[in-house]
Amino acid sequence: MRLIDASESRRVRWKNDGGWTTELARDPLGGEDFRWRVSIAEIESDGPFSAFPGVERDLILLDGEGIELDLGDAGTRRLTQRFERVHFAGEARVDCRLIAGPTRDFNVMARRDAVRAEVVARPLAGSMLVFAEPGEEWLIHVLAGHLEARRGDATLLAESGASLHLDLREAPDAGRVALDGAGELVLVKFVAAG
Repeated sequence: MRLIDASESRRVRWKNDGGWTTELARDPLGGEDFRWRVSIAEIESDGPFSAFPGVERDLILLDGEGIELDLGDAGTRRLTQRFERVHFAGEARVDCRLIAGPTRDFNVMARRDAVRAEVVARPLAGSMLVFAEPGEEWLIHVLAGHLEARRGDATLLAESGASLHLDLREAPDAGRVALDGAGELVLVKFVAAG
C-alpha cells in the first residue's frame, strides 16, 4: 500500500487549449505509454476529446453544471449530476459541449489488451472494507475529506487530493484494507485483461 500525495500530481494544458489534465497516477510511471492512467480534467471549452486507440475510458462528473458528449454511433450522453459516469472507447470520436460553464471530471483510462477497470464514486462516512484479490490493483482517490487506511500493520493517512495505491499483482494472498474517515472517494479496481 502506497500513498500518492497530491503534490506528486502533474497538471498540464491540453494541446487544443480547451482545458487542463492533472494526472494522479499511472502504470507504468513516466513515458507516453501506459497500462492505466487516472486523472482529473478541467474542461473549459467545447471541443473534441483526444483519441486514445486501444483504451477504454470512464469519465465521472465531479463539479460544474455538466457536459453533453456526442459519442458518434453510440449516441449522446448528458452528464448533469455529480458522480454521473459514462464509459466509452478511447478511439471513438467524442465531441464535448459544456452545458453552462467549466466542469471538473474524474477520468480513468485502461489499455484494453492489458487491464480492465471498474470505477465507483461514493461517500465515506465512518468505516468500510475493500477486499482485494491476488492479481488486482486498486487506486483509492480522496476527492474530499480524509481517510485512514489500514492493511495488516501498515496505516496510511490520506487527505483530500491524495490517493492510495494497492498492488497485489504479485501477491500470493488477498488483501483487506480497512478505510475509516469522512468525505468522498473514487475507487478504481484494475484486473488483468483476459
